[in-house]
Amino acid sequence: MNHVLSTHLFVNHRLTTALLSRIEQAGILAVEIFCARQHLDYRNKAQIAELGHWFRDSEMKLHSLHSPMYTDDIWGRSGPHAVITITEPVKPKRLGMIDEIKRALEIAEVIPIKYLIQHMGVGGEEFDLRKFDAAFSALEELSLFAHQRGVEILLENIPNALATPERLRQFEEFTHLHLNYVFDTGHANLSEGGVSAAFDIMKEKIRSTHIHDNDGKGDTHLFPFLSDGGTINWSEATRLLRSRPDQYPLLLELKESAQFPNPLESVLQIFERMESISVDAAAREAEL
Repeated sequence: MNHVLSTHLFVNHRLTTALLSRIEQAGILAVEIFCARQHLDYRNKAQIAELGHWFRDSEMKLHSLHSPMYTDDIWGRSGPHAVITITEPVKPKRLGMIDEIKRALEIAEVIPIKYLIQHMGVGGEEFDLRKFDAAFSALEELSLFAHQRGVEILLENIPNALATPERLRQFEEFTHLHLNYVFDTGHANLSEGGVSAAFDIMKEKIRSTHIHDNDGKGDTHLFPFLSDGGTINWSEATRLLRSRPDQYPLLLELKESAQFPNPLESVLQIFERMESISVDAAAREAEL
């Protein structure tokens, strides 16, 4: 299967061509770029132009772009006004957030992008049909804007009451937007039924992945196989992920950790471990 790395691993550092070159030299030829302004300032045309020149001369592809979650460069700590959510029921506020996402999508005018990864709501958000309506209006507009730039929007399962695998399917039945999914293993591990149940619900429409681990309580983006405290059964999870090898890549979305001072070496170890688990062997292990 194809291997992709999210730059979420380096999200607290400015995204530079030197960093992309390090990833490429490690043998990883596709990335997902995380739109956080301390990392990739999608409003900064000079930074985007520099990256665009680099990608044109490189074998590396920009597989996907993670939609921005905050307008500031300090993870929303400047206040509630910095949060970007397409479920905002107040239309004028929501339109401002849609415009912010469009600014990120404009990167596709410089660098070809396959997918935009979009959250529906924020962590812990409660279910409300008015928020479904708001998300429908936002995604209808964003999908057209993305399509005009050759980008497909994927919805991600996240730990709230709006974007569980079951709610994503309900949202499709409600809106008929025909959007596909990115399957997040860490978020699935926090949901009722865990990874296997979430995968079973989402599998037909998965077009990309976010692979990471946690302790079953917090969204900590631990390194699969390697981090202390992980709780996902990676033999079983790998069997599931590799059951549809032509449908999506294996994409790691990890958090920087002092436990792994050479993170790219650890990334390669994870990919190697995932490839070494055969589908049949993992299936037999899961049956024991």
